[in-house]
Amino acid sequence: MIGRLRGELVLKRPPHLLLEVAGVGYELEAPMTTFYALPGVGEPVTLFTHLQVRDDAHILYAFTDEAARGLFRALLKVNGVGAKMALAILSGMDIEAFARCVRDADTASLVRLPGVGRKTAERLIVEMRDRLEHGSPGAALPAAAELKPADPVDDAVRALIALGYKPQEASRMVNCVEPRDVSREEIIRLALKASLA
Repeated sequence: MIGRLRGELVLKRPPHLLLEVAGVGYELEAPMTTFYALPGVGEPVTLFTHLQVRDDAHILYAFTDEAARGLFRALLKVNGVGAKMALAILSGMDIEAFARCVRDADTASLVRLPGVGRKTAERLIVEMRDRLEHGSPGAALPAAAELKPADPVDDAVRALIALGYKPQEASRMVNCVEPRDVSREEIIRLALKASLA
């Protein structure tokens, strides 16, 4: 299996890129989060890879770090998630944001990703939660303690959405709350109180 390539970046055309290694050009597919971190064409780069062997093709996927590749591999193990959807997920949010969605059971954020419906989002949360909580090396996800503290305003909006409010309405309710330096619970309480006034 090809696990890592180091060479000169020849072509960047999302989701495809071409990397020349010792005179051999490797065609790779990569998520947008990888493209954002790539140097310019003609520059040297090291990429972690995942080789997928199918009946009709051998496809190399490229990532800037092992954590992104680990998440990609973990996503492929989820029922109903293929390489195309895994790339879409990694293109739409970084590892930390995905881990937070799983931890908070935030299906609303996941269904905004292309190709991810409500059932798939729920399956992602259920199947990825164990890997996240137990820090499975295959998943390469940050443990909950390693995540940056969640923003209480964002948490309050997600909580209101979970209570049945539409996303725009939840945002409007939370934006009306002052002061902003209070806990998530207090923001929710004040937002609900203001909506009933």
